[in-house]
Amino acid sequence: MEHRPLIERLARHLAATPDDWPAHVEDAASILAILKQPDDAMRAAGDAGMWESMIDAALRERWTITQPAADDQPPAGADEEGEFRLPPDAVGGNRADWVHLQEPKEGAP
Repeated sequence: MEHRPLIERLARHLAATPDDWPAHVEDAASILAILKQPDDAMRAAGDAGMWESMIDAALRERWTITQPAADDQPPAGADEEGEFRLPPDAVGGNRADWVHLQEPKEGAP
Protein backbone atom coordinates (compact mmCIF):
# COMPACT_ATOMS: atom_id res chain seq x y z
CA MET A 1 0.00 0.00 0.00
CA GLU A 2 1.31 3.41 -0.97
CA HIS A 3 1.60 5.89 1.91
CA ARG A 4 0.95 9.40 0.64
CA PRO A 5 1.29 12.52 2.80
CA LEU A 6 -1.98 13.66 4.38
CA ILE A 7 -1.98 16.92 2.45
CA GLU A 8 -1.70 15.03 -0.85
CA ARG A 9 -4.53 12.68 0.15
CA LEU A 10 -6.72 15.69 0.95
CA ALA A 11 -5.82 17.36 -2.36
CA ARG A 12 -6.66 14.17 -4.25
CA HIS A 13 -10.00 13.98 -2.46
CA LEU A 14 -10.81 17.60 -3.39
CA ALA A 15 -9.84 17.17 -7.05
CA ALA A 16 -12.53 16.56 -9.65
CA THR A 17 -10.21 14.34 -11.70
CA PRO A 18 -7.24 12.17 -10.67
CA ASP A 19 -4.74 14.35 -12.55
CA ASP A 20 -6.06 17.63 -11.14
CA TRP A 21 -5.00 17.09 -7.50
CA PRO A 22 -1.83 19.27 -7.53
CA ALA A 23 -4.05 22.32 -8.12
CA HIS A 24 -5.81 21.53 -4.81
CA VAL A 25 -2.76 21.35 -2.51
CA GLU A 26 -3.33 24.92 -1.27
CA ASP A 27 -7.01 24.13 -0.60
CA ALA A 28 -5.90 21.12 1.43
CA ALA A 29 -3.42 23.32 3.33
CA SER A 30 -6.22 25.75 4.17
CA ILE A 31 -8.33 22.90 5.53
CA LEU A 32 -5.45 21.62 7.64
CA ALA A 33 -4.80 25.13 8.97
CA ILE A 34 -8.42 25.28 10.14
CA LEU A 35 -8.10 21.87 11.80
CA LYS A 36 -4.95 22.85 13.68
CA GLN A 37 -6.90 24.18 16.65
CA PRO A 38 -8.66 21.23 18.32
CA ASP A 39 -12.19 21.72 19.62
CA ASP A 40 -13.33 20.90 23.17
CA ALA A 41 -14.21 17.29 22.35
CA MET A 42 -10.82 16.73 20.71
CA ARG A 43 -8.97 18.28 23.68
CA ALA A 44 -10.92 16.04 26.06
CA ALA A 45 -9.92 12.96 24.04
CA GLY A 46 -6.19 13.59 23.82
CA ASP A 47 -3.13 15.82 23.83
CA ALA A 48 -3.90 19.11 22.06
CA GLY A 49 -0.20 20.00 21.77
CA MET A 50 0.53 16.71 20.03
CA TRP A 51 -2.38 17.30 17.63
CA GLU A 52 -1.09 20.78 16.73
CA SER A 53 2.41 19.35 16.17
CA MET A 54 0.99 16.65 13.90
CA ILE A 55 -0.94 19.21 11.83
CA ASP A 56 2.19 21.38 11.57
CA ALA A 57 4.09 18.34 10.26
CA ALA A 58 1.34 17.66 7.70
CA LEU A 59 1.43 21.31 6.58
CA ARG A 60 5.21 21.19 6.09
CA GLU A 61 4.72 18.26 3.69
CA ARG A 62 3.12 20.58 1.15
CA TRP A 63 6.57 21.96 0.26
CA THR A 64 7.67 18.50 -0.88
CA ILE A 65 4.71 18.06 -3.24
CA THR A 66 5.00 19.09 -6.88
CA GLN A 67 2.95 22.22 -7.45
CA PRO A 68 1.31 23.24 -10.74
CA ALA A 69 3.03 25.91 -12.78
CA ALA A 70 2.54 29.46 -11.49
CA ASP A 71 0.43 30.26 -14.55
CA ASP A 72 -2.11 27.62 -13.49
CA GLN A 73 -2.59 28.92 -9.94
CA PRO A 74 -5.28 31.46 -9.14
CA PRO A 75 -4.15 34.65 -7.41
CA ALA A 76 -4.17 34.07 -3.68
CA GLY A 77 -3.78 35.93 -0.41
CA ALA A 78 -2.36 34.61 2.82
CA ASP A 79 -3.43 34.04 6.38
CA GLU A 80 -2.56 36.60 9.06
CA GLU A 81 0.90 35.11 9.61
CA GLY A 82 1.61 34.90 5.89
CA GLU A 83 2.18 31.14 6.19
CA PHE A 84 -0.71 29.76 4.15
CA ARG A 85 -1.82 30.86 0.70
CA LEU A 86 -5.57 31.24 0.50
CA PRO A 87 -7.77 31.44 -2.58
CA PRO A 88 -9.69 34.73 -2.90
CA ASP A 89 -12.99 33.10 -1.90
CA ALA A 90 -11.56 31.52 1.28
CA VAL A 91 -11.95 34.68 3.36
CA GLY A 92 -15.01 36.94 3.40
CA GLY A 93 -15.09 40.72 3.69
CA ASN A 94 -14.68 40.58 7.48
CA ARG A 95 -10.99 41.08 8.28
CA ALA A 96 -11.44 39.13 11.51
CA ASP A 97 -12.36 35.91 9.68
CA TRP A 98 -8.91 34.42 10.17
CA VAL A 99 -8.04 35.89 13.56
CA HIS A 100 -7.61 33.12 16.09
CA LEU A 101 -7.09 34.02 19.71
CA GLN A 102 -4.50 31.76 21.29
CA GLU A 103 -4.34 30.79 24.91
CA PRO A 104 -1.00 31.94 26.38
CA LYS A 105 1.61 29.18 26.58
CA GLU A 106 2.67 28.12 30.03
CA GLY A 107 5.70 30.15 31.17
CA ALA A 108 5.13 32.84 28.50
CA PRO A 109 5.24 36.46 29.75
